[in-house]
Amino acid sequence: MKREMVFEVPETADGTAVADFLAARFPYHDRAGWCDRIEAGAVTINEKPCVSETSLRTGDRLSYEPDSRPEPPVDFNIVIISDDDDLLLINKSGNLPCHPGGRYFNHTLWAWLKKEQGLEYFTFVNRIDRETSGLVVIAKNFATSENCRKQFSGRKVVKCYQALVEATDFPAELETVGWLVADTDSAIRKKRKFIPDGASDTPSSADAEWAETKFRLIKQCNGIALIEAEPHTGRLHQIRATLLALGYPIVGDKLYGVDETLFLRFCKDTLTDTDRARLRMERQALHASGLSFRHPKFGKPVAIDLDLPDDMQQLLMTLL
Repeated sequence: MKREMVFEVPETADGTAVADFLAARFPYHDRAGWCDRIEAGAVTINEKPCVSETSLRTGDRLSYEPDSRPEPPVDFNIVIISDDDDLLLINKSGNLPCHPGGRYFNHTLWAWLKKEQGLEYFTFVNRIDRETSGLVVIAKNFATSENCRKQFSGRKVVKCYQALVEATDFPAELETVGWLVADTDSAIRKKRKFIPDGASDTPSSADAEWAETKFRLIKQCNGIALIEAEPHTGRLHQIRATLLALGYPIVGDKLYGVDETLFLRFCKDTLTDTDRARLRMERQALHASGLSFRHPKFGKPVAIDLDLPDDMQQLLMTLL
Protein backbone atom coordinates (compact mmCIF):
# COMPACT_ATOMS: atom_id res chain seq x y z
CA MET A 1 0.00 0.00 0.00
CA LYS A 2 1.26 3.45 -0.91
CA ARG A 3 2.37 5.31 2.20
CA GLU A 4 0.15 8.34 1.84
CA MET A 5 -2.61 9.75 4.03
CA VAL A 6 -5.28 11.72 2.15
CA PHE A 7 -8.29 13.41 3.65
CA GLU A 8 -10.69 16.28 3.01
CA VAL A 9 -10.40 19.42 5.12
CA PRO A 10 -13.56 19.87 7.26
CA GLU A 11 -15.51 23.10 7.51
CA THR A 12 -14.30 23.60 11.09
CA ALA A 13 -10.72 23.98 9.82
CA ASP A 14 -11.49 26.64 7.20
CA GLY A 15 -8.89 29.41 7.41
CA THR A 16 -6.56 27.45 9.71
CA ALA A 17 -2.84 27.34 8.92
CA VAL A 18 -1.90 23.87 7.70
CA ALA A 19 0.79 23.44 10.40
CA ASP A 20 -1.69 24.33 13.16
CA PHE A 21 -4.28 21.93 11.78
CA LEU A 22 -1.86 19.02 11.51
CA ALA A 23 -0.37 19.60 14.97
CA ALA A 24 -3.85 19.60 16.53
CA ARG A 25 -5.16 16.61 14.59
CA PHE A 26 -2.02 14.46 14.63
CA PRO A 27 -0.13 15.32 17.86
CA TYR A 28 2.59 12.71 17.35
CA HIS A 29 4.49 15.70 15.84
CA ASP A 30 4.41 19.13 17.52
CA ARG A 31 3.98 22.23 15.39
CA ALA A 32 7.71 22.57 14.79
CA GLY A 33 7.88 18.95 13.71
CA TRP A 34 5.05 19.45 11.23
CA CYS A 35 6.75 22.58 9.89
CA ASP A 36 9.84 20.45 9.20
CA ARG A 37 7.72 17.85 7.38
CA ILE A 38 5.98 20.55 5.32
CA GLU A 39 9.30 22.16 4.35
CA ALA A 40 10.59 18.72 3.34
CA GLY A 41 7.72 18.46 0.83
CA ALA A 42 5.89 15.65 2.65
CA VAL A 43 2.61 17.61 2.77
CA THR A 44 0.56 18.85 -0.21
CA ILE A 45 -2.75 20.65 -0.59
CA ASN A 46 -4.74 19.74 -3.69
CA GLU A 47 -1.57 17.97 -4.92
CA LYS A 48 0.46 21.19 -4.75
CA PRO A 49 3.32 22.10 -2.38
CA CYS A 50 2.49 24.36 0.55
CA VAL A 51 4.16 26.25 3.38
CA SER A 52 3.43 26.05 7.09
CA GLU A 53 1.22 29.14 7.11
CA THR A 54 -0.87 28.20 4.07
CA SER A 55 -4.53 28.69 4.97
CA LEU A 56 -6.77 25.68 4.48
CA ARG A 57 -10.16 25.89 2.82
CA THR A 58 -13.15 23.62 3.34
CA GLY A 59 -12.94 20.67 0.96
CA ASP A 60 -9.21 20.98 0.28
CA ARG A 61 -7.49 17.64 -0.39
CA LEU A 62 -4.70 17.39 2.17
CA SER A 63 -2.07 14.71 1.60
CA TYR A 64 0.75 13.62 3.89
CA GLU A 65 3.56 11.17 3.19
CA PRO A 66 4.71 9.56 6.48
CA ASP A 67 8.33 8.95 7.43
CA SER A 68 10.04 6.22 5.39
CA ARG A 69 11.64 4.47 8.39
CA PRO A 70 10.81 0.76 8.83
CA GLU A 71 7.64 0.17 10.80
CA PRO A 72 7.79 -1.67 14.13
CA PRO A 73 6.22 -5.15 14.19
CA VAL A 74 2.61 -5.43 15.37
CA ASP A 75 0.13 -8.20 16.12
CA PHE A 76 -2.53 -8.53 13.41
CA ASN A 77 -4.59 -10.92 15.54
CA ILE A 78 -7.99 -9.46 14.62
CA VAL A 79 -11.30 -11.24 15.19
CA ILE A 80 -14.44 -10.03 13.39
CA ILE A 81 -17.32 -10.06 15.87
CA SER A 82 -20.05 -8.88 13.51
CA ASP A 83 -20.25 -7.32 10.07
CA ASP A 84 -23.12 -5.73 8.12
CA ASP A 85 -23.59 -2.94 5.57
CA ASP A 86 -23.25 -0.24 8.24
CA LEU A 87 -21.09 -1.52 11.10
CA LEU A 88 -18.03 -3.69 11.54
CA LEU A 89 -17.17 -4.79 15.08
CA ILE A 90 -13.75 -6.30 15.70
CA ASN A 91 -11.63 -7.51 18.62
CA LYS A 92 -8.04 -6.32 18.15
CA SER A 93 -4.79 -7.35 19.80
CA GLY A 94 -2.83 -5.37 22.37
CA ASN A 95 -0.13 -4.40 19.86
CA LEU A 96 -1.91 -2.72 16.95
CA PRO A 97 -2.49 1.02 16.40
CA CYS A 98 -5.87 2.03 15.04
CA HIS A 99 -4.66 5.11 13.14
CA PRO A 100 -1.47 5.83 11.20
CA GLY A 101 0.94 7.89 13.24
CA GLY A 102 4.66 8.23 13.89
CA ARG A 103 6.38 5.14 12.46
CA TYR A 104 3.11 3.25 11.92
CA PHE A 105 1.26 3.32 8.60
CA ASN A 106 0.77 -0.09 6.98
CA HIS A 107 1.07 -1.68 10.42
CA THR A 108 -2.26 -0.27 11.57
CA LEU A 109 -5.88 -1.33 11.81
CA TRP A 110 -6.66 1.49 9.35
CA ALA A 111 -4.43 -0.10 6.69
CA TRP A 112 -5.82 -3.60 7.42
CA LEU A 113 -9.37 -2.34 6.89
CA LYS A 114 -8.42 -0.87 3.53
CA LYS A 115 -6.32 -3.80 2.30
CA GLU A 116 -8.01 -6.86 3.80
CA GLN A 117 -11.60 -5.63 4.04
CA GLY A 118 -11.63 -3.39 0.98
CA LEU A 119 -13.16 -0.43 2.82
CA GLU A 120 -12.69 2.96 1.21
CA TYR A 121 -14.80 5.11 3.55
CA PHE A 122 -14.93 4.32 7.26
CA THR A 123 -14.53 5.96 10.64
CA PHE A 124 -13.57 4.60 14.03
CA VAL A 125 -16.55 5.05 16.34
CA ASN A 126 -14.44 4.41 19.43
CA ARG A 127 -10.69 4.88 19.71
CA ILE A 128 -8.37 2.77 21.81
CA ASP A 129 -4.59 2.92 22.20
CA ARG A 130 -2.15 0.65 20.40
CA GLU A 131 -1.48 -1.33 23.59
CA THR A 132 -5.16 -1.57 24.56
CA SER A 133 -6.81 -4.75 23.33
CA GLY A 134 -10.46 -5.33 22.63
CA LEU A 135 -13.48 -3.91 20.94
CA VAL A 136 -13.32 -1.41 18.08
CA VAL A 137 -16.46 -0.28 16.24
CA ILE A 138 -16.11 0.88 12.63
CA ALA A 139 -18.80 2.87 10.82
CA LYS A 140 -18.94 2.20 7.07
CA ASN A 141 -20.85 5.32 6.01
CA PHE A 142 -21.44 8.91 7.08
CA ALA A 143 -24.98 8.38 8.40
CA THR A 144 -23.85 5.53 10.64
CA SER A 145 -20.88 7.55 11.88
CA GLU A 146 -23.09 10.53 12.77
CA ASN A 147 -25.67 8.37 14.53
CA CYS A 148 -23.00 6.67 16.62
CA ARG A 149 -21.32 9.99 17.40
CA LYS A 150 -24.61 11.37 18.74
CA GLN A 151 -25.15 8.24 20.86
CA PHE A 152 -21.68 8.61 22.38
CA SER A 153 -21.91 12.38 22.95
CA GLY A 154 -25.42 11.97 24.39
CA ARG A 155 -24.15 9.37 26.88
CA LYS A 156 -26.45 6.70 25.48
CA VAL A 157 -23.59 4.20 25.16
CA VAL A 158 -22.32 1.99 27.99
CA LYS A 159 -18.56 1.31 27.71
CA CYS A 160 -16.76 -1.28 29.82
CA TYR A 161 -13.07 -2.02 30.20
CA GLN A 162 -11.17 -4.58 32.24
CA ALA A 163 -7.73 -3.88 33.65
CA LEU A 164 -5.06 -5.43 35.84
CA VAL A 165 -3.76 -2.91 38.37
CA GLU A 166 -1.09 -2.85 41.03
CA ALA A 167 -3.18 -3.12 44.21
CA THR A 168 -3.64 -4.98 47.48
CA ASP A 169 -6.62 -2.98 48.72
CA PHE A 170 -8.74 -2.01 45.74
CA PRO A 171 -12.27 -1.18 47.00
CA ALA A 172 -15.29 -3.22 45.96
CA GLU A 173 -16.72 -0.19 44.14
CA LEU A 174 -15.41 3.29 43.47
CA GLU A 175 -16.78 6.29 41.58
CA THR A 176 -14.50 9.14 40.56
CA VAL A 177 -15.30 12.60 39.25
CA GLY A 178 -12.79 15.30 38.50
CA TRP A 179 -10.63 16.96 35.91
CA LEU A 180 -8.03 15.79 33.40
CA VAL A 181 -5.27 18.32 32.70
CA ALA A 182 -1.79 18.33 31.22
CA ASP A 183 0.72 16.95 33.72
CA THR A 184 3.17 19.84 33.78
CA ASP A 185 5.34 18.03 36.33
CA SER A 186 6.03 15.21 33.89
CA ALA A 187 8.97 15.06 31.51
CA ILE A 188 6.59 13.61 28.90
CA ARG A 189 4.60 16.20 26.96
CA LYS A 190 1.53 14.09 26.24
CA LYS A 191 0.99 12.85 29.79
CA ARG A 192 -2.18 13.90 31.61
CA LYS A 193 -3.10 14.16 35.29
CA PHE A 194 -6.40 13.48 37.06
CA ILE A 195 -7.46 15.97 39.75
CA PRO A 196 -10.47 14.90 41.88
CA ASP A 197 -13.35 17.35 42.15
CA GLY A 198 -13.02 19.44 45.29
CA ALA A 199 -9.25 19.13 45.52
CA SER A 200 -7.32 22.19 46.64
CA ASP A 201 -5.66 22.51 43.24
CA THR A 202 -8.88 22.51 41.17
CA PRO A 203 -7.81 23.58 37.68
CA SER A 204 -8.83 26.88 36.16
CA SER A 205 -7.36 26.17 32.73
CA ALA A 206 -9.74 26.19 29.78
CA ASP A 207 -8.03 22.97 28.62
CA ALA A 208 -9.21 21.03 31.68
CA GLU A 209 -11.69 18.25 30.81
CA TRP A 210 -14.34 16.83 33.14
CA ALA A 211 -14.04 13.07 33.64
CA GLU A 212 -16.28 10.53 35.37
CA THR A 213 -15.44 6.85 35.83
CA LYS A 214 -16.96 4.01 37.86
CA PHE A 215 -14.73 1.13 38.98
CA ARG A 216 -15.63 -2.32 40.32
CA LEU A 217 -13.35 -4.98 41.78
CA ILE A 218 -13.61 -8.42 40.15
CA LYS A 219 -10.83 -10.28 41.98
CA GLN A 220 -7.62 -9.52 43.86
CA CYS A 221 -4.57 -11.64 44.71
CA ASN A 222 -0.84 -11.27 45.37
CA GLY A 223 -0.61 -7.54 44.69
CA ILE A 224 -2.70 -7.50 41.51
CA ALA A 225 -6.39 -6.64 41.11
CA LEU A 226 -8.61 -7.39 38.14
CA ILE A 227 -11.08 -4.54 37.89
CA GLU A 228 -13.84 -3.29 35.61
CA ALA A 229 -13.95 0.36 34.56
CA GLU A 230 -17.00 2.10 33.16
CA PRO A 231 -16.11 5.57 31.85
CA HIS A 232 -19.11 7.88 31.70
CA THR A 233 -17.09 10.42 29.73
CA GLY A 234 -14.72 9.70 26.86
CA ARG A 235 -11.48 11.56 27.55
CA LEU A 236 -8.00 10.79 26.28
CA HIS A 237 -6.17 8.46 28.73
CA GLN A 238 -9.07 8.83 31.19
CA ILE A 239 -8.89 5.38 32.81
CA ARG A 240 -5.09 5.22 32.91
CA ALA A 241 -4.57 8.70 34.39
CA THR A 242 -7.39 8.26 36.91
CA LEU A 243 -6.07 4.95 38.20
CA LEU A 244 -2.57 6.37 38.58
CA ALA A 245 -3.93 9.30 40.61
CA LEU A 246 -5.80 6.83 42.84
CA GLY A 247 -2.58 4.91 43.51
CA TYR A 248 -3.52 1.86 41.41
CA PRO A 249 -1.44 2.07 38.20
CA ILE A 250 -2.23 -0.34 35.37
CA VAL A 251 0.15 -3.29 35.06
CA GLY A 252 2.52 -2.87 32.10
CA ASP A 253 1.66 0.79 31.54
CA LYS A 254 4.92 2.53 30.68
CA LEU A 255 3.48 6.06 30.81
CA TYR A 256 0.92 5.88 33.63
CA GLY A 257 2.48 2.96 35.48
CA VAL A 258 4.89 2.47 38.35
CA ASP A 259 7.60 4.71 36.83
CA GLU A 260 7.27 7.07 33.87
CA THR A 261 11.00 6.84 33.10
CA LEU A 262 10.18 3.37 31.76
CA PHE A 263 8.37 5.13 28.92
CA LEU A 264 11.45 7.20 28.10
CA ARG A 265 13.64 4.09 28.00
CA PHE A 266 11.01 2.24 25.95
CA CYS A 267 11.08 5.03 23.34
CA LYS A 268 14.86 4.68 23.14
CA ASP A 269 14.63 0.87 23.08
CA THR A 270 16.79 0.64 26.23
CA LEU A 271 14.46 -1.21 28.61
CA THR A 272 16.40 -3.61 30.85
CA ASP A 273 15.35 -7.02 32.14
CA THR A 274 14.75 -5.35 35.51
CA ASP A 275 12.45 -2.82 33.82
CA ARG A 276 10.47 -5.57 32.15
CA ALA A 277 10.11 -7.40 35.44
CA ARG A 278 8.66 -4.24 37.01
CA LEU A 279 6.19 -3.90 34.15
CA ARG A 280 5.09 -7.57 34.46
CA MET A 281 3.65 -7.47 30.91
CA GLU A 282 4.92 -6.33 27.50
CA ARG A 283 1.93 -4.00 27.11
CA GLN A 284 -0.56 -2.16 29.30
CA ALA A 285 -3.09 -4.58 30.80
CA LEU A 286 -6.18 -2.72 29.58
CA HIS A 287 -8.94 -4.40 27.56
CA ALA A 288 -12.00 -2.81 25.93
CA SER A 289 -14.32 -5.61 26.99
CA GLY A 290 -17.85 -4.37 26.43
CA LEU A 291 -20.14 -1.94 24.68
CA SER A 292 -23.91 -1.42 24.62
CA PHE A 293 -25.66 0.87 22.15
CA ARG A 294 -28.43 0.87 19.52
CA HIS A 295 -27.86 -0.15 15.93
CA PRO A 296 -27.83 3.07 13.88
CA LYS A 297 -30.16 1.71 11.17
CA PHE A 298 -32.47 -0.73 12.95
CA GLY A 299 -32.56 0.78 16.43
CA LYS A 300 -32.21 -2.63 18.09
CA PRO A 301 -29.93 -2.97 21.14
CA VAL A 302 -26.39 -4.17 20.47
CA ALA A 303 -24.48 -5.57 23.45
CA ILE A 304 -20.94 -6.97 23.22
CA ASP A 305 -19.07 -8.66 26.07
CA LEU A 306 -15.57 -9.96 25.29
CA ASP A 307 -13.48 -12.44 27.25
CA LEU A 308 -10.23 -11.37 28.87
CA PRO A 309 -7.34 -11.80 26.37
CA ASP A 310 -4.82 -14.60 26.81
CA ASP A 311 -1.90 -12.45 28.02
CA MET A 312 -3.93 -10.93 30.87
CA GLN A 313 -5.38 -14.34 31.79
CA GLN A 314 -1.91 -15.89 31.86
CA LEU A 315 -0.59 -13.25 34.26
CA LEU A 316 -3.54 -13.86 36.55
CA MET A 317 -2.88 -17.60 36.49
CA THR A 318 0.72 -17.12 37.63
CA LEU A 319 -0.54 -15.27 40.72
CA LEU A 320 -3.11 -17.84 41.84
